[in-house]
Formats: sequence, C-alpha cells, structure tokens
Amino acid sequence: AYKYTAKGNLVAVISNGTAVLGLGDIGPLAGKPVMEGKGLLFKIFADVDVFDIEVDEKDPKKLIEVVKAIAPTFGGINLEDIKAPECFEIEETLKRELNIPVFHDDQHGTAIISSAGLINALELNGKKLDKIKVVVNGAGAAAVSCTRLYIRLGVKPENVVMLDSQGVLNKERTNLNKIKQQFITDRKITTLEEAFVDADVFLGLSVGNVVNKKMIRSMAKDPIVFAMANPNPEIGYQLALDTRDDIIMATGRSDHPNQVNNVLGFPFIFRGALDVRATKINEAMKM
Repeated sequence: AYKYTAKGNLVAVISNGTAVLGLGDIGPLAGKPVMEGKGLLFKIFADVDVFDIEVDEKDPKKLIEVVKAIAPTFGGINLEDIKAPECFEIEETLKRELNIPVFHDDQHGTAIISSAGLINALELNGKKLDKIKVVVNGAGAAAVSCTRLYIRLGVKPENVVMLDSQGVLNKERTNLNKIKQQFITDRKITTLEEAFVDADVFLGLSVGNVVNKKMIRSMAKDPIVFAMANPNPEIGYQLALDTRDDIIMATGRSDHPNQVNNVLGFPFIFRGALDVRATKINEAMKM
C-alpha cells in the first residue's frame, strides 16, 4: 500500500466541530471550511495530501470507533478542533490502538511552536526556564498541552497559574475536572488581574480582548506576551507595544510580526513522520 497507493502521503484531518477556531461548538458542517483550509496548508507547506472528514459524533467512544474504522486509508491522522477534555481520551486511545501517527494539532502543534517561541524569547531577554513565572489564560486542549511541554522543558509547576473562564484554578474551586486539577495553584488569587502581577510570561489561549494595559504594566521586567487567541488576540499587538517598551509580544495572527501559530509546525511534523513511516508522534519527537 505504501509503495503503490497514495496512503503514504495522505493525512485525514478529522473534526467533530466541537471547538472550531475562535467559534466554539458550531458543529461538523460549519467547521468544514476550517478543515479544508487546514488541508490547503498541509499541501502548500509540506506537499501532504489531505482528506478532511467532518464527523457528526460527540460521543468520544463512538468517534474513536469511526476513526479506527477508516484508518487503513491513511498514512496519518490529524485530529482538529475537538473540545477538551474529550480530546485527550480520543487522542490517547487512538495513539495506543493505531499503527499510524495520530496528532491532535490544537494540543501538540500549538505546544511545540509556542515552546520554540518561548525558548527564543528567553534567549533574548536572558531569563531562565526554571525561574520564570507563567500565567496561562485558558484551560482547554492547547493550554494544557503547552503547559505540560513547558514543564517538561524546565518551567517549575509551582510557577504556573492557569485560568479558565471562571477564574484561577485554585484550591477553593470544587468544579474542576481531572485534567484541570493537575494545575491548581497554592497562591490565594482568583482573577486574571491578580495573576498578572510580577509574571514573566503570559500565554493566552482563550478569547479576545481580556487583557488590558494595567495588567501588562504589572508584569515583571522584560515580559513575554503570547496572545494567541484567534482571530482576536487577548490584547492587540500595537496596544501591548505601546504599553511597554521592554515587551516581547507575539500573537497567533499572520498580519503581525512574531506569529506564534501551529502552522509553523504541523505540516513539517507530518512530512517527517510520513517520510520515515513513523507509527507514532511521541514526546521525544515533540521535544
């Protein structure tokens, strides 16, 4: 099949439309333009062929069965825009049970590229991974995976504060799922504004325009701000630059400098995985 058919260069971009870029749970049909766009990016940047497959199924176990059933067609599976926490179970099960690479780009593409950006930014401002204080706004697939990779790189877990739509993940909260419980802070803070004080890094994977000038001013010297909500970042690029002259500022948008976006990674990660007939994309490859 790898020698005589298209399988070896064919990736399935699979979504159930529950967490579509900037739009949330809009369903599989409304998510199709985004998935086709994804296929185009694969083709333009890495000459990888794509079938985009929108599946009308929210039950993780049923979605897993659908993907497993069609997997023989493909050389790799790219899961896309599936909401947390279901996406973790879906990805982990498929990785375990299939012999082709399975990659949830919202999780790992974003984690790899933002980690690369963080390493570069720290090289510029001279701070060390094991000393920085990090604020993560958002607690979905991308935020969790970015934070896990940052910790693997050397950020101390106690130096991370994560927030979801209801505030800081702290010990007072009783409504946190198993994934979020891993990121509970000991600090007695509840709001984004409090979390910003003396922070070295802000990682935004949430919604637009939730960060203001006061928050940016309260950060430590030489702050790093990755406002990666799309299409509207947590704080506008120019607004952040106007607020401080010692800031390293990035967004997920292609019309500003310093784009931190998973398009810088996923086409080439799959290109490499397909070229060597990898059966998995594992932690060592991400590092």
